[in-house]
Order: sequence, then structure tokens, then C-alpha cells
Amino acid sequence: MWWFQQGLCILPVALVLWTAATFIFAYITAVLLRHVDPLVPYISDTGTVAPERCVFGIMLDISAYLGIATMYVRYKQVQALTVEEESKLHKLNLLGLVLGWTSSFGMCIVANFQKTTLFSMHLVGAILTFGVGALYILVQTLVSLYMQPHVHGKSIFWVRLSIGVWTFASIISMFVSSVIMYSSLPGVDVAHKLHWIPGETGYIPHIISTISEWSLALSFVSFFLTYIRDFQKVTLRAEVDLQSNHLYDSPHYSITAQVNQSETSPLMAGGI
Repeated sequence: MWWFQQGLCILPVALVLWTAATFIFAYITAVLLRHVDPLVPYISDTGTVAPERCVFGIMLDISAYLGIATMYVRYKQVQALTVEEESKLHKLNLLGLVLGWTSSFGMCIVANFQKTTLFSMHLVGAILTFGVGALYILVQTLVSLYMQPHVHGKSIFWVRLSIGVWTFASIISMFVSSVIMYSSLPGVDVAHKLHWIPGETGYIPHIISTISEWSLALSFVSFFLTYIRDFQKVTLRAEVDLQSNHLYDSPHYSITAQVNQSETSPLMAGGI
């Protein structure tokens, strides 16, 4: 058995690889079609103009769904590993699930509302994705803190804490540089500005802002890599409990033949 076939670690692996492929494909396509400059454009800029925005939206939506599934498995795993008396840990775990799903919903907004089409909605999606997503990383780091040493050691906590610091540092850098960029370009429609000339007003803050955004995206992707080892130790199964031996609407219909009243099968390939 290969390492990615163990448990459900295929989920975070697929999430990381698919999201990275989304960014790389959109960037290469946008640069080749000269829709953006090659030197560190905004991620959103690479998915703004057709045809790359169409594929970017579809692929990012799939990333959001993979994120929802990954966060749910993480929630169920923590829930199974903690006793009922640990109420603080259970509350943090539930909060993490809500924050994670909210961040994934924000990713769908970013994917389907381009900044040049409806900037306000795109901004809301970015705040939900990165802002709420950063809180998700913080909560999961606290969960890792409270789960040691009875569930795992300190190493995974320090790794997640380091990624959390990286995430918040990228957010602060992106926010400050973006404020400076917008304030230095009064009257300019920055949302529709896809090409920048070195040396022009606001160019340096723009570059710092774009580098910070790519750094932030990389920190998010890196965080889910920390789930791989944990997910190798968990599987999910779906159980069907039949309440009737037929699927007709009429209550008078019945089948006397005995049927199997329960069925259990792997929910995903990782459970095989």
C-alpha cells in the first residue's frame, strides 16, 4: 500500500495539489495571453480575464469542496479522540469546523466574482477566505496545543504554530502595502489595473502586496500538509439502515422476501 492510500490522507494531498495546480495553470495561461505581467501578479488577476477565469473558477470551486471535506474529517477525528469531559476542546473543534467552512464558502465567492466584475463581492470573498481562514489555522493550532501529550507530541503543534505566524505576518504585510498602494493612486481604478510599469507610482507597494498574497496562499496550502500524517490513521464509513423493504409511496405495498436491513461500505477510497 502506498503512503497516500493509507486512511484518508488522499484528501489533504488532493486539496494541496489541486489548489496549487489551479494557481499555476491560471498564472501560466494569463501570462502567455499577456493578460497580466509575469512578475508576481495578484492571484485574482490571473483569473480575471477569459478564458483563464472560466477554468480558474471551476478549479477553485473544486478546491473549496475538497477543503470542506478535509475540514469535516479533521473535525470528526478530533471529536473521536477526545472525551466528553473536555468541553473546551470540543467547543474549539466545532468553532474550527464553522470557521473552515466559512473560509471555503469565501473561496467560492472569490472564484465566481472576479475583482473586475464585482469588486465589493470579491473583496468580501477574500476576507472570508484569508481572514476567517487564518482564524481557522489559529483554532486548529490551539486544538493541537490542548491535544498534547496524550494524543500527539509537541512537534506538530510547533509546526502549525509556525505556519500560523507566517499566515498572520503575510496578512499584515498585504494589508499595509495595499493601503499604501491605494492611497498613493487617488482616482485610479486599481481593481481594473492589470499591468504595472516598474518605477510608476505605487509600483513598490503593489509588488509587496502581491508577494504577500502569494506568501499567504502558500501558507494556507502548507498548513493542510500537516494533516497528511494524521489522516493516515482515520477512515470514514457510511452505514445505511433501511426503514422499509421497498421504495414505493403506497403503504399497502409490501415485499415478504427478507432483505438485508443494514449495509456498511467505505465512504471514500481511503476506507478500502
